[in-house]
Amino acid sequence: MALFSLLVAILVERLKCLPSSWQFDRLLQSYQTTFFGDKASLTSVMMALALVLPALLVYVLSWLVAGMFWGLLSLALWIVVAVVCFNHQKQRDIFKKYMQAACRSDVQACYHYAAELDCSECLDAVSEKDLGAKVGQSVAWINYRYYGAVALFFIFLGPVGAVLYCTVRFYAEENVRKSLELPLVNEVISVLDWLPSRIFAFGYALSGQFSEGLAAWRHHGLTINTSARTVVVETALAAQPLPEVASAPICVQSTLALLVLSKRNFTLIVAVLSLLTIFGLVS
Repeated sequence: MALFSLLVAILVERLKCLPSSWQFDRLLQSYQTTFFGDKASLTSVMMALALVLPALLVYVLSWLVAGMFWGLLSLALWIVVAVVCFNHQKQRDIFKKYMQAACRSDVQACYHYAAELDCSECLDAVSEKDLGAKVGQSVAWINYRYYGAVALFFIFLGPVGAVLYCTVRFYAEENVRKSLELPLVNEVISVLDWLPSRIFAFGYALSGQFSEGLAAWRHHGLTINTSARTVVVETALAAQPLPEVASAPICVQSTLALLVLSKRNFTLIVAVLSLLTIFGLVS
């Protein structure tokens, strides 16, 4: 079910046919407003409940529909969860606007869209070329945060794991975007990101220049306290050397190079999942 659900989710995401109201972050925003109100007032207990409640709901639904109608309801649940968790049209639209601005040499618009694309790190680019490199790093990280990590949780922990990760990621980004200090969130997302980020980063090494990528992965990935972003970005940069020369007024070649690497890495994940499914290691 994992492979089929993942392929359906990728197809729906590429076709952009999921309404904006069904995007995961929009659903979580409604969930937060309805059940918990103001985020800034959440206590540790309420925060813990907010983090686990969506995953708990999916777990209960999975238990209720297990075996019904020859497993068709379970398959439907897997597909729905995969489609909702993998659709991030907002990020795609922002990246598209950044590329369009780069092609028309609109520097200010590029800085604006680049800042919107990745809220997890301050954009301190000092030149157009540096901006392209920074956005390339953001692309490598976003492909992990929104696709790679979700896929790994979905493959090994099913819909429950994917929903749990996406819920914690939502609150972690709210912490950064709105300068909040929500309890537990940063600690939980660090724990959840530790192993998947290293698995995904190793995929970058396999998908690019292996020797350089492996060296960077060993240096950062085998260190316990290294952040997930550092592991992912540094391995990607080592596995995919950035071009020195670009024809565009704003250097988008480095961005595109890391985007291609990210696509190869995700293709590798799907291929490995196919093998795991064939050998019966994943349902």
